[in-house]
Amino acid sequence: MSTTRRLWLGLAALLIVGFGTLLWMGGEVYRQAPPMPEAVVIADGTTVYSRADIEQGRQVWQSIGGQQLGSIWGHGALVAPDWTADGLHREAVAWLDLRAQSAYGKPYDALGDGDRAKLQAELKPLIRANTYDAGSGTIVISAERAQALAQVAAHYNSLFSNAPETRALRETYAMRENTVPDEAHRRSLGAFFWWASWATVTNRPDQAVSYTQNWPYEPLVGNTATSSSLIWTVFSVMFMIAGIGLLGWHYAVWHGREASVTPPATDPLRALVPTPSMRATAKYFWVVLALFLVQILLGATTAHYQVEGQQAYGFALSDILPYSLTRSWHTQLAVLWIAVAWLATGLYIGPAVSGHEPKFQRLGVNVLFACLLIIVVGAFTGQWFAVMQKLGLENNFWFGHQGWEYTDIGRFWQWFLFIGLLLWLFLVGRALWPALRRKDETSSIIGLLFLSTVAIGLLFGAGLMWNEHTHISMVEYWRWWVVHLWVEGFFEVFAAAVISFIFVKLGLIRGTTATVNVLFATIVFMAGGILGTFHHLYFTGTTTAVIALGASFSALEVVPLALIGLEAYDTWKHSHATPWMQRYRWPILFFLAVSFWNLVGAGLFGFLINTPLALYYMQGLNLTPLHGHTALFGVYGMLGIGLLLFCVRGLKPEAVWNEKLLSGSFWTLNIGLTLMALLTLLPMGILQLQAALEHGYWYARSAEFMGKPIFDLLVWMRVPGDTIFSIGALLVSGFVFRLWVAPKRKPALPAGEAVKP
Repeated sequence: MSTTRRLWLGLAALLIVGFGTLLWMGGEVYRQAPPMPEAVVIADGTTVYSRADIEQGRQVWQSIGGQQLGSIWGHGALVAPDWTADGLHREAVAWLDLRAQSAYGKPYDALGDGDRAKLQAELKPLIRANTYDAGSGTIVISAERAQALAQVAAHYNSLFSNAPETRALRETYAMRENTVPDEAHRRSLGAFFWWASWATVTNRPDQAVSYTQNWPYEPLVGNTATSSSLIWTVFSVMFMIAGIGLLGWHYAVWHGREASVTPPATDPLRALVPTPSMRATAKYFWVVLALFLVQILLGATTAHYQVEGQQAYGFALSDILPYSLTRSWHTQLAVLWIAVAWLATGLYIGPAVSGHEPKFQRLGVNVLFACLLIIVVGAFTGQWFAVMQKLGLENNFWFGHQGWEYTDIGRFWQWFLFIGLLLWLFLVGRALWPALRRKDETSSIIGLLFLSTVAIGLLFGAGLMWNEHTHISMVEYWRWWVVHLWVEGFFEVFAAAVISFIFVKLGLIRGTTATVNVLFATIVFMAGGILGTFHHLYFTGTTTAVIALGASFSALEVVPLALIGLEAYDTWKHSHATPWMQRYRWPILFFLAVSFWNLVGAGLFGFLINTPLALYYMQGLNLTPLHGHTALFGVYGMLGIGLLLFCVRGLKPEAVWNEKLLSGSFWTLNIGLTLMALLTLLPMGILQLQAALEHGYWYARSAEFMGKPIFDLLVWMRVPGDTIFSIGALLVSGFVFRLWVAPKRKPALPAGEAVKP
């Protein structure tokens, strides 16, 4: 049996076992999720909240942006608080205050340390007791707790209105005035916040651990890191070290066994004539850059809200474009422009690989392009009406804002996009089909490339697995199928396959060598990637088994990054293999940047927040966007630009490239991203981590802490990095613009003569 066949069988077995385990654990997540009560009642039978109140509260929360305005269980935006941590702390303090007034006749804050400790010791068993009755479906609370709960509900009722007493807090949280105009909706919103925070402190039946594994850290009520978090943190580090050792052994045994390939004398792709459908992809790349620029503008606006709260240099911006909306569009556009770059690359290289232009392929490319524009405009318009509370709860789920970060467009638009992705798969598949049927040295790597495109398209379907009232634990489970398995799974496979395939087509490496390398890399990526999904679910109402699996396998995601320097060196070496490779210098330099940020953004900053114990304290702090920005743009954004440049080289083969623009763009994008990470996100995250360790998680996200002058300074320190980064985006946009508008051309040189870019 050949090495390629063995690797294919190994990959098939890995995918079957991995996804089988993922689905099986999904059943456990469903069965072990925190119960949704039919009613919350006081001991005398008075109903405080009904199930309908809690579920409507979640609808209200989603309609105002959901995870784009504060967070629940640590997932979401950072400027407003985590509502579960905030609600839990407020309820505990209110309860302690009631007891202090009753026992000592003065507020809790006025007591000495001994009296405070006594009241805390009394509170912990009461607030952690699980009083949910599965038979009646009710949660029974004491009259004293109901008073505390009422105080917290009154606070949220005021905060989400336009009440003057909480206006300063709304400014700090970047909330628009009258965020929820309807008072009944504000009351139900408080019900949802209470249930979500109840799950964080209530012990599971017959256990001393809450439904969210004691997350968030809150010393007042005994929410501290569990022993399981420590144990599986230690094991995850051990697994990572073992994985790196095995990979190093494999590299030592297999690497360099084959003689180097002699590059062809001329560029093999220079004779490629773009087909009509390939030429039709040009407009995709124009849209990619337009969306990239808009995304940067929205990112700057979102960051500015951290300084002025509701305004932009005196203009009441939140009245027409609230923070939750700018952040929604900023995060969605980040995925969208990168995805469009990849979609266009797939459509471009399909006919280029097979040499076959299917009938009506150009029409399909144009129809897909029109659909993408309709989806973007329609989905974003619906979100604006939702956040401005003009759509109504009955229409929000289908046409407004679902509130789930990265998957928050309305369900109608999700279905439309899913159908669009299936159309893309059809178009790419029919173009690649002749190449897939050929049995040559590149057929396996083309098969892997197509497999990754199929997976990317179909996995978006996981975002259709929940409905409006599905339990939040299950929504999180399916949401991370989309986000994690895209970003830390099949995006990696696509990237490895497409870069290797490009080098094969350029004649720099053998097809058989590339196939074995990419197949092996795919197995390594997916070994950690599939079950590594669970590391996002440690504290979302899941059990210790999720922590064990998530910690063990997500640590393996770091393993392939140990050899990233060797991969980067090979890439750099290919760029100097022959003089005509200068034509591809800039795409390859962006591929090199992918390797660098894969090590720093995905590897170092990713592992920083990866283990259960670290994430227990860091989830939802600025260390999360530190990883998010450097990994998402650093890896996939750079790859998207590299692929764009590779494709436009083929679309405009005779155009003279402006080296200054590309050089300026490459360095300013990388320097800007570095400054953004090191001057703002990293120091803010470290300060928040220290605050969380010393005072509890709620404090690290509180207005009291985040309103300190040091944070204003750190936000302003984003300006240099963001400005430099924006210049880079403008330069690469200007470069592409000049390729189509008044481009510089030079006549083709005779075959065999070195060609300068």
